[in-house]
Amino acid sequence: MAMFDRKSVLVLGGSRGIGAAIVRRFAAEGAAVTFTYAGSREAALELARETGSTAVMTDSSDRDAVLARVRDMGALDVLVVNAGIAVFGDALDQDPDEIDRLFRINVLAPYHASVEAARRMPEGGRIIIMGSVNGDRMPVPGMASYALSKSALQGLARGLARDFGPRGITINVVQPGPIDTDANPEAGPMKELMHSFMALKRHGRPEEVAGMVAWLSGPEAGFVTGAMHTIDGAFGA
Repeated sequence: MAMFDRKSVLVLGGSRGIGAAIVRRFAAEGAAVTFTYAGSREAALELARETGSTAVMTDSSDRDAVLARVRDMGALDVLVVNAGIAVFGDALDQDPDEIDRLFRINVLAPYHASVEAARRMPEGGRIIIMGSVNGDRMPVPGMASYALSKSALQGLARGLARDFGPRGITINVVQPGPIDTDANPEAGPMKELMHSFMALKRHGRPEEVAGMVAWLSGPEAGFVTGAMHTIDGAFGA
């Protein structure tokens, strides 16, 4: 029997990159997977066809839309919050509205989705939030707002672990370093700089991150909660 056979899984932000790898992993393990997308409709529909999952358009910057999506799923066994954006550049030059949108997607959506999911989750439910090694370390300029948003997730997980623990629900943060996706290709212009910080001189693969998410969502991780799990080739070491 597959590890997630008949389990109900929602992945917020699942159409591309790490999110798509997570959808594929849960689907391959027998889960009933629903995932959201915002701007990548064709990629989302193709992934849904490939995996037998369900793709639904949801704007993670809209709190009410996020709450409605989680609520409509009923009693989830696993919630994965992968949706996130980055705004790069000198903090003195950035558009405040764009920064506010970043915080809505990267911080407020994970918080509200986690709380809403926990209302109906059975004992043993799992919540996984996608953070970043940049929540621990920011070695380059121009990413202050992104680093702040990922650091905030650490407090979110520690605090909600206390709130949800009595019901046997765990919440954890996965913190990837450089991962080979469209957003951060291994062959991109930042390759040499990023690899110079790393013990393993390569980008990670989305499937490696999905494997960590699957483990945290499974029965062997029942005593793991309120913790950060870094997968970065020692980028932040």
